[in-house]
Amino acid sequence: MMYGTTFTAWRAEAAELWHAYTHHPFVEGLRDGTLPREAYLRYLVQDYVFLIHFSRAWALAVTKAETVDEMRFAARTLDALLNDEIALHVATCANEGVDEATLFAAPELPQNIAYTRYVLDAGHSGDFLDLLAALAPCVMGYGEIGLRLAAARNGAQKNAPYADWIDTYAGQGNQQVCHEVGALLDGAIARRVGPSPQQTPRWATLSQRFAAAVRLEVGFWDMGLSG
Repeated sequence: MMYGTTFTAWRAEAAELWHAYTHHPFVEGLRDGTLPREAYLRYLVQDYVFLIHFSRAWALAVTKAETVDEMRFAARTLDALLNDEIALHVATCANEGVDEATLFAAPELPQNIAYTRYVLDAGHSGDFLDLLAALAPCVMGYGEIGLRLAAARNGAQKNAPYADWIDTYAGQGNQQVCHEVGALLDGAIARRVGPSPQQTPRWATLSQRFAAAVRLEVGFWDMGLSG
């Protein structure tokens, strides 16, 4: 599943890293249910903290946008993160006896700090495109992973340990967001760089920023497995 031409090109240029991210042992453990529950909960706690910073990054996107449509999209995404996606983490952890106050106060692990601050720095030091390049791997990567894991699951696995996580990211709502972010990215590239972005010096810089964020996603999965 491809989410726009810009993302597809960046994904191809970072193909080896992208495969390491989307087929990481943590992801495969989600697929077949072998991921230790302790690792999943450690990931959920850190991902809650990550999503708080991710939300701040989308809030920053409002100030970096050049059009009202871009501002509205960033604001809608911020709302969805704070009021929908985070709810999965809160509900799952609550079932394990971890409340939201504990999640919010959880110490950030180094891999989490590295990734979230990289994304925020991309927005603060760069422009709207720099920020989108750093944000895209999380949005589209989880969408791609969700679809692949859902397709690999048969009907007998509907109640598998991580079915809720898979269904969230394979679901129609999240897939729609992935396509919309892809369209936002394509439109932002065309507006700022022009109709042939890969022929410009800016392209390599943005592609490298995207690849760096993918590398940090791999590190985030590593953190989930090893702590």
